[in-house]
Amino acid sequence: MTRSLADRAVQQRRVVIENNHGEKLSGILHETGSKQLVIVCHGFQSSKERIPMVNLAAALEKEGTSAFRFDFAGNGESEGLFQYGNYRREAEDLRAVVQYFRGENREISAVIGHSKGGNVVLLYASKYNDVHTVVNISGRFNLEKGMEGRLGKDFLLRLQQHGYIDVFNRKGKFEYRVTEESLKDRLTTDTRAACLLIQQECRVLTVHGSMDKIVPVEDALEFAKFIPNHKLHIIKGADHEYTSHQGELTSVVLDFLRESFNAENDMSKLLLKDHSFRSRL
Repeated sequence: MTRSLADRAVQQRRVVIENNHGEKLSGILHETGSKQLVIVCHGFQSSKERIPMVNLAAALEKEGTSAFRFDFAGNGESEGLFQYGNYRREAEDLRAVVQYFRGENREISAVIGHSKGGNVVLLYASKYNDVHTVVNISGRFNLEKGMEGRLGKDFLLRLQQHGYIDVFNRKGKFEYRVTEESLKDRLTTDTRAACLLIQQECRVLTVHGSMDKIVPVEDALEFAKFIPNHKLHIIKGADHEYTSHQGELTSVVLDFLRESFNAENDMSKLLLKDHSFRSRL
């Protein structure tokens, strides 16, 4: 039975988790009472309040699965300074969140990331191999690309001259500073190597919009080449934020999660049956 909007609002609460740098990460828990929990990660210069993250968490909640969407350090309501690059450090933020909820006796059934968050969940899977369902939405495979659009064509020259680049928005307001160290962090994050380290038992879905002008759809095809247990879904006409395709995005992700959860349940039953048979022997 579907709960009323008022009932659902009561089930959403703020949770603050400390990362390993002592920074408080702010998140919203969509509580359904299920032991299973899905963690949803935002993208570059974004937050837990962006539409894809809110809609995915709400859809999971409606399905009866608890979800947690949070802000990485330096983003949204979380503590810390925003840093360009920071892929591996954000993977450690995700680690802090996973460990916190495991301490609350939760089963982390999947991690989902949009844009840069897609890279983060893949890096997490490559390092820890303890969450076996991963969804990469519009992640960037080639991290050496896509910088000119944000930093300008002469960004390397300006970085060498001044040691940093200040980035301003269209209204001329300062947004963030790019240092040589933070640029190096991005350029030394090896997406291909991370993909190859993801274990066969980890099921990965990559979703990408065919009209994405931020991260080209060709990047999605690259993930498909190197991740062992991978499914690719291209949403025709969708942009980077899935502005007019939120329903289709949610449907594709939920279908994959159901398929993955059912496969894990079947495997658990098989292992229990095998254990019971061996015990009788």
